Amino acid sequence: MITREARGTQPAEPASTPAWQQALARAIADPETLAARLGLPPESLPGMQAGHRLFRTRIPESYLARIRPGDPRDPLLLQALPDAREAIESPGFVSDPVGDHDALAAPGVVHKYHGRALLLTTGACAIHCRYCFRREFGYADHNPARDDWEPALNYIAAHPDIREVILSGGDPLSLSDTRLERLTDRLGNIPHLERLRIHTRLPVVLPERVDDRLLAWLGKGRLQHILVLHANHPREFAAPADAAIDRLRTAGVTLLNQAVLLAGINDDTETLIELQEAGFRLGVLPYYLHQLDRTRGTAHFEVPDARARELYRALHAHLPGYLVPRLAREIAGEPGKTLQTPFPAHE
Repeated sequence: MITREARGTQPAEPASTPAWQQALARAIADPETLAARLGLPPESLPGMQAGHRLFRTRIPESYLARIRPGDPRDPLLLQALPDAREAIESPGFVSDPVGDHDALAAPGVVHKYHGRALLLTTGACAIHCRYCFRREFGYADHNPARDDWEPALNYIAAHPDIREVILSGGDPLSLSDTRLERLTDRLGNIPHLERLRIHTRLPVVLPERVDDRLLAWLGKGRLQHILVLHANHPREFAAPADAAIDRLRTAGVTLLNQAVLLAGINDDTETLIELQEAGFRLGVLPYYLHQLDRTRGTAHFEVPDARARELYRALHAHLPGYLVPRLAREIAGEPGKTLQTPFPAHE
């Protein structure tokens, strides 16, 4: 049992709203504004509105600035552009493709794999990626913060085999600094925990989030912090994200990147090679290259397995081993990520 007395006092939020929260509030949230800002053709708007009704639009200004105006096929735009194809029902594409609901062990705690548990901290994100595998997840029904994290923390404390907690969501860095500190201070009081892994897209899409207070939080406590970024295209590492990531690296944070293989966005050898190189120039090591989670409304992003293996072989041929991410797929009910086998057995 994690007692309330063990939490300690928490710092108050600054009187003024942090710059990153102001930037988050200014994110584009409707297709009409997006079309006008990027000079998209008028005929694209009905399809955007249809997709928006299924999953609401959200794009921060800092990410918008990296999208080429007037180009409806821009690979950064396609990741966040609502699309009428999201309404198409495709066989095998379901609301919970990775079995999160079946693996819920306590409110917000997904416990699938030995030695680690995932904590769904929030449903909020800075950007609404159209391929999101949790776009239909019932965050309101599984909110661990509703009871001040108590059931979730008690579950983790009662399972000494859990050495690592993964903060996910949504995006955990969408939480305020005070809430992050409060949660992670309490996690630090669980003696068998060793590592805190944070899965986040915010340093890439909302670089303002990497401020002095966040860096101070990442440097405090006894738990080792690992930040797993999510960039799918090398241009996502461009300014101002490069400066934010450099601040994280300079602060000594372990940085990894996981990407999703997406048709029309990064399913070519040159883009994937440059993605690994661009990240490494900033001190980010490749982690996973995921095959698409088959979420309802995302079939138009899927890259066939044969093509994925072909691309992986090309990465292996052109890059040193430390720059080759692991090609993987998450399959509901499996005890770990399923690594794809891009080479014949004799190799």
